[in-house]
Amino acid sequence: MVNPPKVPVKKGPKLYSGARKTARATAALLPGAGRIRVNGTPVELWEPEPARLHLLGPVMVVGELREKYDIDVSVSGGGFMGQADAAAMAIARAYVDQVRGSEYRDRINAYNKYLLSGDPRQAEPKKFGGPGARRKRQKSYR
Repeated sequence: MVNPPKVPVKKGPKLYSGARKTARATAALLPGAGRIRVNGTPVELWEPEPARLHLLGPVMVVGELREKYDIDVSVSGGGFMGQADAAAMAIARAYVDQVRGSEYRDRINAYNKYLLSGDPRQAEPKKFGGPGARRKRQKSYR
């Protein structure tokens, strides 16, 4: 029996994931000059501004490490703040994985403890008898 020839596997960038509520983000880390793109758009043009500042939190914490890598983030689902949280988590995980020591991990955990581990809070599911998770239909006895 003849073995088929081995096809070389093309290695791409390493991927890192982040999630918040229903938003999911995947960050690809590449050697570069420190550019960050979110869904193909430079992060400087990403709106609204509070979400952009939240997304750039781990970038400001790592400092000089930013200039060594380009990051492409693909984010979908959720609202704009959930997407910013998910993208920030993916970026933080990417930076921490590149450095073997615990210095950057400690700095990011001091800044925001949920950037590496995730925020467990989710929306409560709707129950019967009303329009939402807790609210019920009003009763009138007159």
